[in-house]
This record gives sequence, structure tokens and C-alpha cells, in this order.
Amino acid sequence: MDSPQENSQNTTPTTLTSKYSNRVLIKNIVEPTDGGNILLEERVIIGGWVKSSKEVKKEPLPPPPTDDHGAAYGPKENDVSCVEILQSRIPFFRTIIRVLAGTASGREKFESIIPKPPPPPPTLFLQVSDGSCVATLQVVVESTLASPCILQPTGTCIWVEGTLKEPSMVGKRAVELRAEKILHVGKVDEDKYPLSRKRLPLDTLRDFAHFRPRTTTVASVMRIRNALTFASHTFFQNNGFLYVQVPVITSTDSEGCSEKFQVTKLIDKADPNTASVEGVSLDVIKSAIKEKSNLIEELKRSDSNKEALFAAEQDIRKTNELASQLEARQKSKKLNTFEDFFSCQAYLTVSGRLHLESYACALGNVYSFGPRFRAEKSQSPKCVAEMWMVEVEMAFSQLEDAMNCAEDYFKFLCKWVVENCPQDMEFVSKRIDKSIIARLQSIISTSSEKVTYTEAVRVLEKVTEKAFEIKLEWGVALTAEHLSYLADEIYKGPVIIYDYPKAAKPFYARLNDDGKTVAAFDMVLPKVGRLITGNQNEERVDMLTTRIKELGLAGEQYEWYMDLRRHGSVKHSGFSLGFDLMLLYTTGLTDVRDVIPFPTSFGKANN
Repeated sequence: MDSPQENSQNTTPTTLTSKYSNRVLIKNIVEPTDGGNILLEERVIIGGWVKSSKEVKKEPLPPPPTDDHGAAYGPKENDVSCVEILQSRIPFFRTIIRVLAGTASGREKFESIIPKPPPPPPTLFLQVSDGSCVATLQVVVESTLASPCILQPTGTCIWVEGTLKEPSMVGKRAVELRAEKILHVGKVDEDKYPLSRKRLPLDTLRDFAHFRPRTTTVASVMRIRNALTFASHTFFQNNGFLYVQVPVITSTDSEGCSEKFQVTKLIDKADPNTASVEGVSLDVIKSAIKEKSNLIEELKRSDSNKEALFAAEQDIRKTNELASQLEARQKSKKLNTFEDFFSCQAYLTVSGRLHLESYACALGNVYSFGPRFRAEKSQSPKCVAEMWMVEVEMAFSQLEDAMNCAEDYFKFLCKWVVENCPQDMEFVSKRIDKSIIARLQSIISTSSEKVTYTEAVRVLEKVTEKAFEIKLEWGVALTAEHLSYLADEIYKGPVIIYDYPKAAKPFYARLNDDGKTVAAFDMVLPKVGRLITGNQNEERVDMLTTRIKELGLAGEQYEWYMDLRRHGSVKHSGFSLGFDLMLLYTTGLTDVRDVIPFPTSFGKANN
């Protein structure tokens, strides 16, 4: 096969040719941007993967017409070959056969000596995709250029040169490529290639993360993901925000959350007794203590079964003793941190907002965009171990400013994807969710409902047609079930809930004047749940110190954070948007693993 660089000079329109591969993207052929004119009679090079194929066999050419004496019209006999002369006499020979041969066997014997013209070679019609758009390009290949068995299987990679023509077969296509040179063929093993089977379900495709972007659905989702990434940077850059990269490894527990991935090189040197007692970890023991405490409280309120209460109190006393022993053992046999890579315990970051604050307090408005990690053992379709977050911090701003910025950003993303991904959105509308485009357009033109936590609780308490799993009362964190009901059934659209009880939000959320609630909010969407969470940050050093003590957090970890309050404190606020959840909302999919290129979830790492 010839090198495309050596044999295809000056054959491809320079305005369409990719700068780094001397090929034209299929998108530029089937979705032209020059007013809709389809390219015809242009010589181009394209590359892609076969999505489907069809082999069309041509009918043999009929014999030429003859005169009354069986002579063929056309060239004189001395200008044609012997075979052509015989072919021109076929009607005459058949007449003799019918007269002289009275039986079928006789006819077959006579007809067998008449030469038959060889069948013309078949033509291949290949539907080729290069990932640049939803549509495929029909490539017509004569079998004289390449063997059909090489080009036909789904997944075969081809790199061809040819001329763009009007379709040879009637259909919806406006253009096809007549191949003239095959520059490269990447064959597949049909028996082992997973996409040889048609329309694999999305959950099956997750086992083939390296192949699934070749499917139309996943390819469309990834193009939408790319568009939303660009839109995110565009929104913040256009509004005066600076892009700041925050660390992936940190020693600060930014959320007060225990479900973190620890980073260490001493795992093989660790004493197993420092992690568990007889196979039971300290975290499990503490969780059991919490459950037993709740049971005791219920028994005390009922005041009915004193024997059960006594047994529960004895049980929790022993469990507390076990926890104390384990904590003491951990302290006495703690790993020597000077032997580890870091001088202190380090974790994969859960949130970058605390680090962003330090830059907001110097540069004004900043944002970050990157992966965040949670070690929750969850099988939820809305949560995996590694998810991408867009995080924002703004100096000299309060809760209302953060809510307004979050809503503007959300609406900007919805508008961007509708206007800049029309073909992909049309595809997901047909294949996944027929109402998705109308829903996004509605978001663009309307404002979100805004209610306080207290108002939301009152609304939910009036619901009689549904029994919630967690009993709702003021002060309890709203569960995913509560939030979904508010967005899906009551408000039937995005809703912003603010002024939460302080126990339901992180320690750094600013305490309101009532002493019970904090200046925090959530944006909740139908079918997705909580998309954005944000708050005004506590800028008062005494209030922040009190909150850290109330929650039993390690104060020494937050000394640098407290310094921001001690030296040049400013009112500031921010929020986080779950980028992968935004993909769920804009595509209509239901499992976050289907919108992440290489998902990592509980029990399963990516490739």
C-alpha cells in the first residue's frame, strides 16, 4: 500500500485537510459549514472505522443483439476475439440445440460447451465513521482494490483516497466516496471483537471501555462532554475568573468526610493490628457504636422493654472498650511517618474549594476543574470513586451572589450544548430521551425555583401519597429521595434550596444569625438530583474555630486555613458542580459510568 503523504500531494482541498494527518474529517464532508454546499468531484483522503458494510454483486452483461441470421451488430468479425464471436452466436447455437436435442440431458450437454462470460467483481458499500460526527460516510470500493473479506467486518480501519460523487444508490445520502486507492487496512478478528454484535447494552459496553467510544452513543456523549468542558472554561474566562489548579493529594480533610483514599508507600510494612482487631476495622466499630446509640435512644423513648435497654447498654459499653483498645494500639504501633513518602498522612482530595479560597483571597474570582475522589462503598448510579468537579470561589461575595452565578453557569451550559451540538443532541433525543432538547430549551428561558430548607420540609411534610424511607423532620439532611421528589413531582424543574441546618453542611459554611442554619444551598434537578452545592464561607475566625471543635476535627490541619481569617479576612462564597452529573442531565442517561471515559467505581477499577 502506498504512503498517503507520498502519493496524494495536492489532491485534497487545503481548507478542509487536517493539519496533522493529511485527511479530511467526515464531519466536513457530510456537515459542511460553507452554507450547506456538499462537496462533489473533490479528490480527498479519509480515514475511519467500518460501522457496517454491504456487498453488491453485479449481474453479468447480456449478450449483444443479433440480426435475423444470428450475426451480432457492431464491430466486424476480424476486429473481435474468438470468444466474442462465440458469444454472438449463442442464439444460433440455442436454436440448433432445441431442434437436435429432444431431451434435457442433451440440451445440458450442448449448452455446457458454450462459454459463459465471467461474473463482474462485486462492489462494497461501507459505512465509515471517524468519530468527528454522528453521521457516517458511504465509501464505495470495487473488490479489485481490496478483498471483500478484509474490508467488510465491523471495526475494520480503513484509510482511503478517492473522489466525492453523488450517491450511486437512491437514499438519504447526499454524497459518497468512490475509493481509488486503499492506503491502509487495519483488520479485526470477528470472533473476538466485541462490537461485531449489534447494539450491545450500555452496561455490557462498560466491560470494554477501550472499544466503546466506537459506538455511536458513547461517541456522541463524549463530543457533548467535550463541548461542555469548553463551555465551562468559556463562561468563567468571559466573566473574569482565573483558572487555578488545586492539588490532587492533600493532608487537609476539606469536607470533614472519613471516606477518603489514603496515599502511602508503607502499606506493606503496616502492622495489621493497627488497622483492625480480629478482622474488624475501627471504622466498622465506630459505625456499630453509632447504631447501638440510636437503638438505646429509641428504647429510652419507648420506656417499655427495660431488659432490652439493659442488654443494649452493656453491649455498647463493651463495644466502646474495644474501640478504645484499637485506638490505643494504633497510637502505640503507628507507622513511622518519616519512612513514608510524605511526612504526614495524605489523601486523594475530596474537594479543592479550601485551596481555592487562598487564591480567591488574593486574586478575586477563581475556578478549578478536575477529578475528585471519594472512597464510599456505593453502587449508586449517580456516584463513583472518581468524578470531575467544577469548583468556584469568589471574593467579596455572599450567598445570593453564589446562587446567581451557579444558576447563570448552569443555564449557559444548557444553551451551549443545544446551539453547538445539534446533531449529537438530535441523536440522543431519538435514542435516549425524546424530551431532552425541549427540557434544555425550557431551562434557558426560565428561572429556577428558590426555597429555604424550612419551606422544603414543610412542603414534604404535606405529602400523603408517598411514604419516604427516612422520616422527615427539621434538622435532618434531605436525602436523595426527598430531593428527587421536590424536583420531579412538586416543582417539576430545577429548584434551589438554601439556608440548611448547620449539621447538614460542611464546617466552613457561614453561620446565619439564627444560630441554627448556615448560608448554604443546593441546586436540584429532575432525574439527576443534587447537581450544584455551594455556600457563603465563614470568614469569622472565632465562629470557624467553634465549628471545628464541635465536629471534633483535627485543628492543626486547618491552621493555614485559619490564617486566611486572621490576616486580611474577606466575605467570600463559592460552589461545586458535578460535571459528570451535568452530562447525565444533558444526555438523558441514568448511570454516571456511561458518561465517564474510564469510570472507576466500588469493586471495579478502570483500564
